[in-house]
Amino acid sequence: MAERPYIVGNWKMHGTRAMLAEARAIDRAAERLLKVEVALAPPYTLIHATRKEAELIGIGAQDCHPADGGAHTGDISAAMLKDAGAGFTIVGHSERRADHAEKDADVRSKADAVLAAGMNVIVCVGETEAQRDAGKAESVVAKQLKGSLPQGDDVAGRVTVAYEPVWAIGTGRTPTVDDIGAMHRSIRKVLMGFYGEEDGANVRILYGGSVKPDNAAELLAADEVGGALVGGASLAAESFLGIIIAAAEGQDS
Repeated sequence: MAERPYIVGNWKMHGTRAMLAEARAIDRAAERLLKVEVALAPPYTLIHATRKEAELIGIGAQDCHPADGGAHTGDISAAMLKDAGAGFTIVGHSERRADHAEKDADVRSKADAVLAAGMNVIVCVGETEAQRDAGKAESVVAKQLKGSLPQGDDVAGRVTVAYEPVWAIGTGRTPTVDDIGAMHRSIRKVLMGFYGEEDGANVRILYGGSVKPDNAAELLAADEVGGALVGGASLAAESFLGIIIAAAEGQDS
């Protein structure tokens, strides 16, 4: 597993140019916290402006269309995102899967497009509360991984997986640290089977789901957790930096 934790802020459908001040503050603070890799995924409209304002941290996108171009009104290709300044793209977020009926095959097509455009990709997976209660959490996530991950030579080094229990996103609820560790170990096993032991062992697995400054240290210490995909707490520099600092301090312990 990569040494530096990876903390990614997903701004979702939030943000106008007024929020560039938050991005600048995060970027400036990241200069003092080099033990952590920090990134933001603002809305499409802010990618270029955020890239200009934030020189150190990574800047990415929240989704893309799998096609290179064409008659797809309102959609944005991976090449367009790269041109705007994005270095990575999130695909398969639970909100895309639920709100836009995206299937695993759709997610894989998008992941392939992101890699073809020269960016890295964050592939999201996660179970619903009903699936967890039915004892199917690990099998559901394993199936999503196998159907969503991009394949090919030298691919694994450009892939990050984000595990997000759907029932914990934006609800204030979080699974136990033991639950998180068990799921991340299960994901690691799938990754090693999918990409081979060496490559699969080095793919970072992020935890996403109501990560906040007051629980970040505990969540990031769970087995096989290589960072966090942060939603609401990433919208303000103060709260996002609390998570980044927790990640940095965890490197010292």
